[in-house]
Amino acid sequence: MKRQRAERGGRRAEIIASWWLRLHGWRILARRARTPVGEVDLVAKRGRMIAFVEVKARATAAEASLSLDHFRLGRVAAAAEALAPRFAGPGDDIRIDAIFIVPGRLPRHLPNVWHG
Repeated sequence: MKRQRAERGGRRAEIIASWWLRLHGWRILARRARTPVGEVDLVAKRGRMIAFVEVKARATAAEASLSLDHFRLGRVAAAAEALAPRFAGPGDDIRIDAIFIVPGRLPRHLPNVWHG
């Protein structure tokens, strides 16, 4: 039961994050893009920038910030590397972003969170 609730909450957070990105000029290329090495919640494009976006939904801003550690970002980076040939063309820039979803607050978009 707890797992199902978390799954629904995660999907809801991804929908909110995708709309937030759209409102800021991004086009969503993929949701829950899976690879053998991991998954990327959202793949978005604006201009020549491709963002592989990790979405985290937590009850508080502090919990959201703590939910994204080096290990989790490493998995997202490995998945993004596997997905890049599918979504990025010549001349495109690539980065890893995060969006935190916290009840009662606007989404918090952090660009370029991975520094390998």
